[in-house]
Amino acid sequence: MEMAEMTPRRPYLVRAFYEWLVDNDLTPHLVVDATLPGVQVPQEFVSDGQIVLNLAPRAVGNLELGNEAVRFNARFGGRPHAVYVPLAAVLALYARENGAGTMFEPEPAYDMSSDEVVEALAETSGDPEHLTAVSSVESESLEADDSVAEEEAPQAPRPSGRPSLRVVK
Repeated sequence: MEMAEMTPRRPYLVRAFYEWLVDNDLTPHLVVDATLPGVQVPQEFVSDGQIVLNLAPRAVGNLELGNEAVRFNARFGGRPHAVYVPLAAVLALYARENGAGTMFEPEPAYDMSSDEVVEALAETSGDPEHLTAVSSVESESLEADDSVAEEEAPQAPRPSGRPSLRVVK
């Protein structure tokens, strides 16, 4: 009996852990590998190739926990940013208050070369313009500000394709 290739677990686990943390009045933080292609985060807040993002409902706007990426609008240092994190770059999701959460183990679906990741993301989004390789910047990692003016924040690119969960405030 041949086993069909299964979809990656990570998008489902991200959504489940996020909901569990928020339901327990905890502050979800996402650890991201900012060196992977397609990651769009404020580079001045990247430290040692990683950034920790506060995903609390009060800190982000238009949060989408999709099957290919996490996207939202937030303020960093008072400036609005559209954040786009391909799921291959998501390393962990945990609560700031007590560390409850999970680190994500490697999955074959995300074990691609940089060129393969860019190609896959371009196919998914239909817009390769927003895909850029980023480098590590030595800087202190800061959280997103708690206040978000959604009307001022730029919109993150929206790929067509698979359905995604959209958290509405």
